[in-house]
Amino acid sequence: MARKTSAKNTKEPVRLREKELANGVRSLYLDIYVNGKRSYEFLKLYLIPETNPQAKVQNENTMRAANTIKLNRILEITNNKAGLKNTSIRAKMLLKDWMETFRQAQEQKGVKDQKLIHNTVHALTAYNINVAMRDVNRDYIIGLTNFLRNDYRSPRGKKLKDYSVINYLGCLRNALNMAVREDVIADNPIMKLSAQDKVKAPESQREFLTIEEVQKLEATDSPYPHIKQAFLFACYTGLRCSDVRSITWGKIVKDGEKYRLHTVMFKTKRPFYIPLSKKAMQWMPERGDKTDYDLIFENIPVQVNTKLYLQPWLDKAGITKPITFHCSRHTFGTMMLTLGADIYTTSKLMGHTKVEVTQIYAKIINKKKDDAVSLIDQAFA
Repeated sequence: MARKTSAKNTKEPVRLREKELANGVRSLYLDIYVNGKRSYEFLKLYLIPETNPQAKVQNENTMRAANTIKLNRILEITNNKAGLKNTSIRAKMLLKDWMETFRQAQEQKGVKDQKLIHNTVHALTAYNINVAMRDVNRDYIIGLTNFLRNDYRSPRGKKLKDYSVINYLGCLRNALNMAVREDVIADNPIMKLSAQDKVKAPESQREFLTIEEVQKLEATDSPYPHIKQAFLFACYTGLRCSDVRSITWGKIVKDGEKYRLHTVMFKTKRPFYIPLSKKAMQWMPERGDKTDYDLIFENIPVQVNTKLYLQPWLDKAGITKPITFHCSRHTFGTMMLTLGADIYTTSKLMGHTKVEVTQIYAKIINKKKDDAVSLIDQAFA
């Protein structure tokens, strides 16, 4: 005789939960658990403190609305299991609402800088954000791409550059990937684009300092010595400003007669180590009585203002190139290849995940060689 399944053992796939906000307000959201995957849907419905009978009635109506949505989601899950994914109720959700769900999910993950999501939503609104998720197909994406490249203007009235178009589409791609994972849509149309449909990333122009120019800066006093130290340290290590700013004394490890830096890159969140040259060590400040937890380079701003911190120093050294703090990283890459390091080793020293990224510096070196050889033709013309 078959055993009866207890109702207590049947796990509810959708649960209505509350999150405490300020002033006693509670936000309602759905905790959805299907096929071993958990996701959350923020309903934009709120329970208020029941300080009077009207508030109690309002909360009762809110709960009814929330439970209706919950029942609809359970029905969707049933339809999805029956192979009716794109006919589900959630597939009828507007892209506008899904982008807000995506934004809140990123916020839940601790992503504080949501400027890209904000800008992407602004662009989608200008095109058509009030479209059902099931209608965000290949034609929609191609139309959006053409609109962003040719017709769209930013809030400041400027035409988008190709790399901005790529960033906006990348943000939308991530939002649609989340929709696939949560069974809102069957697949991500952006992943179906052909190479001809995609926007090609422009080859970036990377300004850098020559070895002679670095030597000039070393010999030139700066009004901000701590910025000079950090910048030259970055020139000899290839570290980004975010990494230079965050490394502590405990990250420096002595290995025999050599010193190494062991850290986690701020941008990629990957563990990273690099041997430190004597030149790099030369531009580190004195440790004194600092502990392992103290910063090596103190008072480095999040964004190093070029006009304030670097330009007076560059002018005094006679360098007219448009140099920013990040150019120190480009300087390291080109310096390594100029001095004969192979591209694979240079890639590892810079923490690149793909050697193709490092090839940009190889092209710069090849261009310098071409320019040098062309001097012969000019001299004997």
